[in-house]
Amino acid sequence: MPPTLASLVHHSALKLTVRAGEDRLDVPVRWAHVSELADPVPYMEGGELLLITALKLDAEDPKAMRRYVRRLVGAGVVGLGFAVGVNYDEIPKALVDTAEEEGLPLLEVPRRTPFIAISKAVSAAIAADQYRAVTAGFAAQRELTRQALADGPQGLLTVLAAQVDGWAALYDTSGAVVATAPEWAGRRAARLTADVERLRERPAPASSVVGLPDNEDRVELHSLGTGRRPKAALAVGTAAALGTAERYAVHSAIALLTLTTERSRSLQAAEQRIGAAVLRMLLAGQPDHARAVAGDLFGPLLDAPFRVIVGEGTGTDRDPLGGLAEVVESAAARAGEAVLVVPEGPHESERLVVLAVDGGAAVEACREYTAALEAERASSEVREQAEDDGPVVGLSAPAGPIAAAAAYKQAEQALSVARRRGRVFVEHEELAAGSVLPLLADDAVRAFADGLLRPLSEHDATGRGDLVASLRAWLSRHGQWDAAAADLGVHRHTLRYRMRRVEEILGRSLDDPDVRMELWLALKATAATE
Repeated sequence: MPPTLASLVHHSALKLTVRAGEDRLDVPVRWAHVSELADPVPYMEGGELLLITALKLDAEDPKAMRRYVRRLVGAGVVGLGFAVGVNYDEIPKALVDTAEEEGLPLLEVPRRTPFIAISKAVSAAIAADQYRAVTAGFAAQRELTRQALADGPQGLLTVLAAQVDGWAALYDTSGAVVATAPEWAGRRAARLTADVERLRERPAPASSVVGLPDNEDRVELHSLGTGRRPKAALAVGTAAALGTAERYAVHSAIALLTLTTERSRSLQAAEQRIGAAVLRMLLAGQPDHARAVAGDLFGPLLDAPFRVIVGEGTGTDRDPLGGLAEVVESAAARAGEAVLVVPEGPHESERLVVLAVDGGAAVEACREYTAALEAERASSEVREQAEDDGPVVGLSAPAGPIAAAAAYKQAEQALSVARRRGRVFVEHEELAAGSVLPLLADDAVRAFADGLLRPLSEHDATGRGDLVASLRAWLSRHGQWDAAAADLGVHRHTLRYRMRRVEEILGRSLDDPDVRMELWLALKATAATE
């Protein structure tokens, strides 16, 4: 505890006597300051015990004392020490009455007690309090370290909550609550998700102080991590501002949690190299070798159906895939799932390959994350710019280690479709369940269709027949002459003649199913642009 006016009054060597404000002696004293100025307020910081002899004061004038005392109270002076036997044999009544009215503790200092003795007593008490705080801080650090090694973050939070006489909570990269201490703090911690999200937008290390609605807790939020993107966050809730010892405990917890949640660069690089090797073996058709290399790190992922996620970054964002990687890894960590995340390409921020458990939290987190980006893109005021910014993601169908290469190809196909359609996310199942016709909108397909049908269109433009319409009707009726002729309103012999002309002009036989398929798709592609 820092020194208080009460502790100074009870100091046997000082012989101080309380003359006013006896009910306010528990206030802490930051320093003892001597000043005989008529107005010492400009030189005060607040929290001082002011020591005077009233050398330049008319201490017997009630109006002067009222102005003087009110100035001191407004400046945050916590007490006034008046030395008797110097200029006044006793404290003037005007000063005593005013101090009592304004609630300013007034201490009588006997002549035999020098001001320097009071200053030394305050200084010694402050030094002792700081020493106790540092000692308590080191003890807290040892206990926090022991619990972190024994029980992980949960044990550390339990000790921290006890040290600060409050509660503590740990958040992951997505802002979700990972652990709390005590357990009842979970509901309070959950209400701070939006504040944690705002904190994560600032470069680490960052901190903020917030309040909970309908609650008197004072909550400190601290980001955890050493990179540009914070890895996690710590919340500490207390009824009052933290003292020195509690501050030491919080800083120690931040350092330990950073070490716990922020893996070293070398370890992270090693894990990425292992993951990349496992992926290469799977894509090369060597599942047994991949399983041997994966070991306990990625082995569980290969024992169940998984999906392949392929993402590419676009636009001007410095790290367009960083958010996707964090969301996927965080969701997998919370669910206890194995996940393999491998940056690819010359610039690792441009392409990402993920293997995640089918039906697991990581795949669902990918869907939710991309859906949010899709919605944001749809509501963007500058939609064209939004479509060129951020990630584009493709998801494969479920697969096993033997079919990893096929799943990878499926994810790439879905990614390609997403890119062409201006989408953020496409699943391979969408391609199989939908129609092939939307794919004909591709520029290359339209160019092929125009080139294939151009001779027929040029023929029709001379007014010598209607070969394109006749071909469309004949193909739509699966080569049935009577039905197609009826659709056109011509005789079937006329239609037969036109189909022979189509074969002559194109140099292709309509008996070939491949030719009929290409012509039908070409007709569909040109119709989509009309």
